[in-house]
Amino acid sequence: MWLNVIGWTATAVFSSSYFFKEAATLRRIQAAAATLWVLYGVLIHSAPVVVANLIVGVAAVYTSLRFVLNKRAGG
Repeated sequence: MWLNVIGWTATAVFSSSYFFKEAATLRRIQAAAATLWVLYGVLIHSAPVVVANLIVGVAAVYTSLRFVLNKRAGG
């Protein structure tokens, strides 16, 4: 039961990211959804789900941080 809740919540969170106009917000929401997917992957013992969503989460966080740092530097 809880596995389904986590999986469907991750799907809903990820899908909702497309309704936000700001790229930074979209990335933060995608990072949160990826975290839920990683949790789901761990619970179902699926390395591909864990690794794929770690990549998505790291990319979302990295690009968000890069954007913030470039903005602060005036670039």
